[in-house]
This record gives sequence, C-alpha cells and structure tokens, in this order.
Amino acid sequence: MSEESATATAALLARIDGLERRLGELEDVSAIRRLHFAYGYYIDLCQYDEVVDLFARDGEAIFLSGIYRGHAGVARLYKTWFQEFFTHGKPGPEYGFLLDHFQMQDIITVAPDRQSAKGRFRCLLAGGTHNSREYQPEGLPAQFYEAGIYENEYVVEDGAWKIKRLDYMVQWQADYDKGWHHTVAHLQPQVTAFPENPLGPDELLPEQRQTWPHRSPVPQHYAHPVLAPRGRG
Repeated sequence: MSEESATATAALLARIDGLERRLGELEDVSAIRRLHFAYGYYIDLCQYDEVVDLFARDGEAIFLSGIYRGHAGVARLYKTWFQEFFTHGKPGPEYGFLLDHFQMQDIITVAPDRQSAKGRFRCLLAGGTHNSREYQPEGLPAQFYEAGIYENEYVVEDGAWKIKRLDYMVQWQADYDKGWHHTVAHLQPQVTAFPENPLGPDELLPEQRQTWPHRSPVPQHYAHPVLAPRGRG
C-alpha cells in the first residue's frame, strides 16, 4: 500500500471512529431522555415502585432542601411519603386524583467516556382532586399548578442508564382559582431529617431553598452554547 493510500485509509478509519462515537452519544441522549420522560409518566400515575427502580443503587433524590440517599431513602420519599399521602399506599391511577407531570426543554450532556451524563429538564404540573373523591389529602390544594426545574445526573449501571442524582427545584406554585399572584407555595423546605422525621431526608442541604414567591437561580450544568466555544464563557 502506498503512503498516500495508507494516509487516506487512516483518515477514513478516524472518521468512522468519530461517527461511531457521535452515534453512541446520540443514542445515550435518547436513552436518558426516555428514562426521564418515563419517570414523569410514572409520577403522573403514582406508580412509585417503578420510580424507585429508575435510580442507581447509590442514587439520590433532592427535594425541598433534603437529600434522600440510596434505594431506601428514595423509597422513603416516593413510597412512604408520596404514595401514602396521595393514594393511601396503593399504586395509581386513583379515582379523582390528578398529578400530571409534564417534562420538557431537555438539555443533556454526556461525559466523554459515555458512562455518566447530566441533564436539565423543565417540569409543569397540574394537580388536585375531584370533589367527588372521598379522600382529600390534608393541606393539598383542590386545584393547583406547579413548575420546577430538574438538574440531574445519570450513570450507566448494569448496562442501563439510571438516575444517579435527581435534583428537583420548585420554581412556583399557584392555586387554580387564585393564580400565582395570590399564592404562597404549599410546599415548604424540610427542616428535620430522618429518623427524627420518619418521612424526612437522610440529610439536609446546607442552605434551605425557599419556595414561591421567593426566586433563586438554578445553576445549569452546561456551558454557554455560543460564548464558551469561543473562549468567552
């Protein structure tokens, strides 16, 4: 083989390698998007066993300034707290109970080794109960809206993408009748950890995250898509 042919072959192989790597990254992004969208659908229907199974064994969920660690902590959040509160411990869907959890505007960044990733999603939630439902959860508005942002981490475990760190930051809540102008969020930061609080997190964040009408920035994991590549971000 001539030197020119060898050079052309090496360039072709390098290009194929790059395309395979790019294809793999796109497949990872698709798998992570599917994972998180599935999470949203399971939340809609209060199917919390399935939610827990989406987490890595050492995964964690951050909610209302508390960190729930491992499958035991994640189950305490979704099953011991949410499932008991919303559906009396039964998998949903439940008559007259609404908790639709829309996921959108995803930005997903896969690590170079394709073994971990980060993702940002926006959530819009419509929740509440029908007036004919016998059980009305105490403290839950009859009709409400909620919006939040996820900044999550993902990891490959046993050959599948799973949630390593789910961090949901409530941005605002609004009673349906009053709107956000007249609503103070019914969700407030956790102040007591487990086991003192049987439903509490394993650990509290160093600083409480205040909820609506307070506003605070939610740092994004990704670089500025225009400025950073030019060395200005």
